[in-house]
Amino acid sequence: MRFGVLGTGFWAEHVHAASLAEHPDAELVGVWGRDLAKAKAVGAQFDVPGSADLDALLADVDAVSFALPPDVQVPLAVRAAEAGKHLLLEKPIALTVEDADRLVAAVRGNGVASVVFFTFRFQQGTATWLAQASRTRLAGGAGSWLGSLAGSPFDFSPWRKDKGALWDIGPHALSLFIPALGPVTAVQAGAGLGDTVHLVLHHESGAASTLALSHTVAPMSSGIEFFVHGDAGRITLLPEEGTAKASHQVAVEELTAAAVTGGTHLCDVGFGREVVAVLAAAQRALASGCREAVTADAAPRRTL
Repeated sequence: MRFGVLGTGFWAEHVHAASLAEHPDAELVGVWGRDLAKAKAVGAQFDVPGSADLDALLADVDAVSFALPPDVQVPLAVRAAEAGKHLLLEKPIALTVEDADRLVAAVRGNGVASVVFFTFRFQQGTATWLAQASRTRLAGGAGSWLGSLAGSPFDFSPWRKDKGALWDIGPHALSLFIPALGPVTAVQAGAGLGDTVHLVLHHESGAASTLALSHTVAPMSSGIEFFVHGDAGRITLLPEEGTAKASHQVAVEELTAAAVTGGTHLCDVGFGREVVAVLAAAQRALASGCREAVTADAAPRRTL
């Protein structure tokens, strides 16, 4: 499958483009960016053209891999779907439920395949953890992802500074707890220091889970851990770090399979919309101090 990469930042260059350039069953055809000079510079590293002409790139590819801020991703992903291109999207797929619904409608209306790149979901350890969880009657779960953007390649990302840990790493946590514990129907939230947020998720199953998320803790406090608990005890996941490129290559393979078979991936745009709805409810809960309901999807997502 022929891919174009949209984006010219660190994640586009070191994960998306690097993954596709080395992939045995995919071809990186070109790189698009709003800044032509940056697009050409990233493309040159992988011996492909760099362009600021989206329509020209879309004409040459079968699929698009997005490495853009969520608000930039939405209109371009809609254009790509309307052009009949399969989508490998970044999380969160949008910053509002309304924009997420636009994107879902474009994907479903044009019959293209979609996968959202929730990094942990494309690791074998996560697949094993979810399989173990599915064999257990679960009562709840808890997770924390505490870190710092300071000094990282994402320290100068305006949308991450603006939306904070809730919208940046919250999607990764939800991509684990929703399949393990079931859909989230309501959220309670409290703010801590910096951009730290604490969430209580109420699941349709009756289970509840908690999350602590931050981009602003002291370096020595950093760490990632998730667990669910139930009849068989506690099942803990310590996600692998530093494997984003390998995870992206798995996502490419799974998008290709969905495109070939006409199936719907478990991490498709509909699931991405479900995650956005939970994040939006959490944002409202932070502002109101109340328990906020999650906006239901008018068109329930299908599964393979």
